[in-house]
Amino acid sequence: MSVREQITIAGAGPVGTLLAVLLARQGYAVNLFESRPDSRNHNIYQGKSINIALSDRGWLALAVVGIEAEIKQHAIAMHKRVMHAIDGTITEQAYGQENQAIWSVSRSGINEQLLDLAEQEPLINVRFEQRLVALDFSDASASFSHDHKLEKISADILFGADGAFSKVRRLAQDTPGFSSSQSYMPQSYIELNIPANDDGSFKIAKNALHIWPRKTFMLIALPNPDGSFTCTLFLDAEGEVSFSSLTHRAEVTAFFTENFADALPLMENPIDDFLNKTASPLFLLNIDPWVINNTVALIGDSAHTMVPFYGQGMNCGFEDCRVLNELITEYQQDWSKIFPAYQVARKINADAISELAKRNFVEMSELSGQARFLLQKKIEAEFHQRHPTLWTPLYTMVTFSPLLPYSQALALGDIQQEIMQKIMQISNIEKSWQADFVYEELWQLAQAAFGAGHTDLVNQKNLTDYAKG
Repeated sequence: MSVREQITIAGAGPVGTLLAVLLARQGYAVNLFESRPDSRNHNIYQGKSINIALSDRGWLALAVVGIEAEIKQHAIAMHKRVMHAIDGTITEQAYGQENQAIWSVSRSGINEQLLDLAEQEPLINVRFEQRLVALDFSDASASFSHDHKLEKISADILFGADGAFSKVRRLAQDTPGFSSSQSYMPQSYIELNIPANDDGSFKIAKNALHIWPRKTFMLIALPNPDGSFTCTLFLDAEGEVSFSSLTHRAEVTAFFTENFADALPLMENPIDDFLNKTASPLFLLNIDPWVINNTVALIGDSAHTMVPFYGQGMNCGFEDCRVLNELITEYQQDWSKIFPAYQVARKINADAISELAKRNFVEMSELSGQARFLLQKKIEAEFHQRHPTLWTPLYTMVTFSPLLPYSQALALGDIQQEIMQKIMQISNIEKSWQADFVYEELWQLAQAAFGAGHTDLVNQKNLTDYAKG
């Protein structure tokens, strides 16, 4: 295979490294630069989530480079949500069918496995502790600083895969026509820990994502292979009950005792962690365009930072890489066609999943603990079993339908929600929800909404895209 354009990637996190492997296998020489030290030799993830949720979209992208099975060996399947009510009552909600799960994977582990894979590619040159200083958006040349020495790197194309605080994106703000808006959620977050039992076993159910929903705030916990759980407390930054108002030990202790009585004895020094850690903000970014002068492009979090409430941040970034790889093949390495198609294909879908992620905070922190909400999900699951080609639940479309565009899932989900609001108004629905007449009415409403000639939109789209790819 002949070497094609020279490509620079700024950012050797999971998305940047996956992108490098895909580009190298398309025949491109890639310089992969990372501002931080090599995570295989240094702990660069301190203070960040040590695990992330990976679902079918992410796995599909990893399968393209043949590393899916290797990463899955170190992942933990989470088949359900487990909700912990304030009175200690526990309820459960399956994420999908029996064989469907989202996976808790190590952020550093997946990064390091991808770096190992990248270093096996002869066309990839990986360099660490390289800080981007300047970037020429007309020709993709960039200057990187290392050990107080500046080096200019020539390239035909540069990708900014340098995350939520992207330097490439910050430099792009000086280019004509580039717009970037940032909005903050009321909540900030800190991470806490539930250690393993002395024998290495888990203190709470292993194969689940645990949620302590408290309406305006919540605690979640994801399992780690060592038997521990990484917990994240989402709480308002300001207000009556917030990080800014809870500053004394007695107040913090009372807050945990009142709201997380069952979790408090499981956690390791939660009061000290709360008082000593600085809460991190949650924000969303809207960027346009993602591509500048057909020479520099943003990808992953640098293009679409979103809140974590749908667990799709890395999945969306990996999907960016997979779709771009398919466009390179489709347009036969013609970047004048690839880049515009990439912008069109990905921008609308990143916007859609960002919106869904923002909405999902209410579902997780408030609705997931309500019997009526759980009943609605039961009815939808039952209807899906009866009419699988007519109705696929929104969560399934987003999480377990990897070739269905996020934008289509959002549009279908909004229609479904309107229908379900009518179904939930049926008299005595709590007792009659299993009756056939409920599902007959739901069928009629779905047929009217989607049309008598409705086919399986989800699987039809999946099969069409699969055949295309």
